[in-house]
Amino acid sequence: MGAEKMVCLVSRTGRQFQRYNKGRRQVVGCIPYRFKLSSDGKISDELEILVISSQKGHAMMFPKGGWELDESVEEAAARESLEEAGVLGNIGHQLGKWDFLSKSRGTYYEGLMFPMLVTQQLELWPEQHARQRIWMNVVEAREACRDWWMKEALDVLVERLSSPMNQPKEEKTISISIETMC
Repeated sequence: MGAEKMVCLVSRTGRQFQRYNKGRRQVVGCIPYRFKLSSDGKISDELEILVISSQKGHAMMFPKGGWELDESVEEAAARESLEEAGVLGNIGHQLGKWDFLSKSRGTYYEGLMFPMLVTQQLELWPEQHARQRIWMNVVEAREACRDWWMKEALDVLVERLSSPMNQPKEEKTISISIETMC
């Protein structure tokens, strides 16, 4: 039985259980990444970054959404990556925290971003009909990403991964279950 059968194909909706900090809605996201395979099947050191389209299809970004009261920040990041991009993986240490102005709502949000080393890309996921997902190299992903704060998070990730001294020694594996998703 594949992992796809264990995934609830409905995204969480509504804001009644959202977290706020000093009046700002807290959103959490991931930068899904993997190391490109060479032609001989070996893992290279070239990064590939997964970007997704906005629901309206006008912009490219990384998966992100509201952090809810019944989940840890890492669980929220993993859930958003599953719902919006259809990927599972290992969540690394937080890349940073940014305050940004929502263009659509005209209010400030607090955004927290995490790296996710992708271990599985699902064929079926909750928002597959609302979003496109595209693997890109770092330069393409940075150029395609609409939001300045997500570009900064990508810069932090690239710097972290390019410096052996800065690489986290352990990453969290977050299990997503039907109960978590629905």
